[in-house]
Amino acid sequence: MAIPILRAAISDSHVFFNSLSHTTRLLSIPKKTRLIDSASASASASAPSEINPLRSEVSFCVGTHLIPHPNKVDKGGEDAFFVSSYNGGVVAVADGVSGWAEQNVDPSLFPQELMANASNLVGDEEVNYDPQILLKKAHTATSSKGSATVIVAMLEKNGVLKIASVGDCGLRVIRKGKLIFSTLPQEHYFDCPYQLSSEVITQTYLDATVTSVKLFEGDTIVMGSDGLFDNVFDHEIVSTITQYSDAAEAGIS
Repeated sequence: MAIPILRAAISDSHVFFNSLSHTTRLLSIPKKTRLIDSASASASASAPSEINPLRSEVSFCVGTHLIPHPNKVDKGGEDAFFVSSYNGGVVAVADGVSGWAEQNVDPSLFPQELMANASNLVGDEEVNYDPQILLKKAHTATSSKGSATVIVAMLEKNGVLKIASVGDCGLRVIRKGKLIFSTLPQEHYFDCPYQLSSEVITQTYLDATVTSVKLFEGDTIVMGSDGLFDNVFDHEIVSTITQYSDAAEAGIS
């Protein structure tokens, strides 16, 4: 289980904490952050207050933790995520489809390259800080064989979080100990989620669900693959998150 924990703060700088590496203002896609389908990646963040209007920029502070599937420890799993300090902050998770292993294809290669491409395109003029366009361009640039479900969240400096997702990666927003927002999975049928695939380049990103949510100070965001949300109930996530004031500590718990 990989857990990127994000805490958004009102500040003039964008500082990210990654418990798998070191404090950094740069994006990070370490090999260890890749996880198998049955594992998970999640993220949490806090943002500006409903009572106190914004007077400065909003950004994320991030902590991550990884518990790989026992059978995949040697390769670090089959998924990937990245964190960028661009604008208010960008976080994305890609869940590699393990079925490709039956065709002698490494399921980690597609999501890893997809996330690397997305991280390189966050500041692209054509992307215009739009998560759906970011998915399209990153997908088009990915040449590895395979497929993945994916979610991207882009934080505006005014506190608006823009989200695009394909498949069953998800995001939850917790406010004052209560779940106030969640994304819905996209599935063709049970256990067959929508995917970005090397087999279809021009169409699947159009299936992305696009939404946005306004964040306030003290909010917590949990974002991850189905490996998290299939194995941990929402009330358990809320109960765990509310025990911690520090994003990194929550990710390790």
